[in-house]
Amino acid sequence: MMVLLKSFFDCHKEFQTVPFYIFSESYGGKMAAGISVELYKAVQQGTIKCNFSGVALGDSWISPVDSVLSWGPYLYSMSLLEDKGLAEVSSVAEQVLDAVNKGFYKEATQLWGKAELVIEKNTDGVNFYNILTKSDPTSAMKSSLEFFQSPLVRLCQRHVRHLQGDALSQLMNGPIKKKLKIIPEDYSWGAQASNVFMNMEGDFMKSAINIVDKLLEVGVNVTVYNGQLDLIVDTMGQESWVQKLKWPQLSKFNQLKWKALYSDPKSLETSAFVKSYENLAFYWILRAGHMVPSDQGDMALKMMRLVTQQE
Repeated sequence: MMVLLKSFFDCHKEFQTVPFYIFSESYGGKMAAGISVELYKAVQQGTIKCNFSGVALGDSWISPVDSVLSWGPYLYSMSLLEDKGLAEVSSVAEQVLDAVNKGFYKEATQLWGKAELVIEKNTDGVNFYNILTKSDPTSAMKSSLEFFQSPLVRLCQRHVRHLQGDALSQLMNGPIKKKLKIIPEDYSWGAQASNVFMNMEGDFMKSAINIVDKLLEVGVNVTVYNGQLDLIVDTMGQESWVQKLKWPQLSKFNQLKWKALYSDPKSLETSAFVKSYENLAFYWILRAGHMVPSDQGDMALKMMRLVTQQE
């Protein structure tokens, strides 16, 4: 990413003074935090000329274990688990926590997969990306072979495989590949790759809270936003890791009351809440799942304008 950014700003000097923001989503949020730290360093060192103005972490996998630990209570509060189911989910979540605390990250990833299986069975197939919908009943998780698959394979099938045949892949491997004339014929482009997923097994459950702390410490503007109906990275989990920040201004951030936001100024229907202090902001996006811009496009656009100070 540093090579890409340096090349871009070197070639397009007209953008060097334009405010530059990094917006991210899901696992990309974890990557964006790390990229932001390196970009800040590069700007300070003068190796990249860029008006880096902030990073937005959307439904981001910053602290995986906080997400897993909150799944049970969140689903229980939404009437998607009863007492016995909550106990089962909480039990496997504690196993994930124990593995993370011991530094057994591959084992923690496998237990994450086990936790999702326990949740699916107790919720009749809740969708991890929006709890008001159900998972595809024809998915691999419904297969009679599911018990013979490793937790990692099940995770990959649930979160990756369904994206490999999307319209974007067809576009990139068809007209775009033909137009560019630089992609070898025996290579295909994909929004997701099973091999990459499988090889990230040891990284998935590692926390990036300390990286966010570094950004806040040096004054980078950090925005956290999350969809109300997301499960895989639920808002409760996000709130938990924010409270673990060592940022000196956290107590003052906590003392603030949130402010209601409306995507339509003529409507009385609340679209989101926001709390902001100095260089940290948190947006609670209502009626949105994991993909906030897809579920609540108007509110996502308003939030983007607020973050980039266009409103």
